[in-house]
Amino acid sequence: MNKKEKLIKRFKTLPRDFTFEEVLTLFQYYGFVLDNKGATSGSRVKFYNAENQNVYIMHKPHPSNIIKGYMMRDILNYLLKNNYIK
Repeated sequence: MNKKEKLIKRFKTLPRDFTFEEVLTLFQYYGFVLDNKGATSGSRVKFYNAENQNVYIMHKPHPSNIIKGYMMRDILNYLLKNNYIK
């Protein structure tokens, strides 16, 4: 099992200690690039996939780097709905 498969398997269990860097890596595996949505976006970031024109917008977690449970479920639903994860 390679790093990508391990990260996806870990993500699908919705762990309570999944970090923003891991989410960034996960989206990058599927061809997304990170955009901070401009100078006035605050903690909002946009993941954009130019190949299929898909966009996912979220807030960076703060003050800690751990993704909240509701965001984990939302990201999982997005990736499932758009056929990135099976």
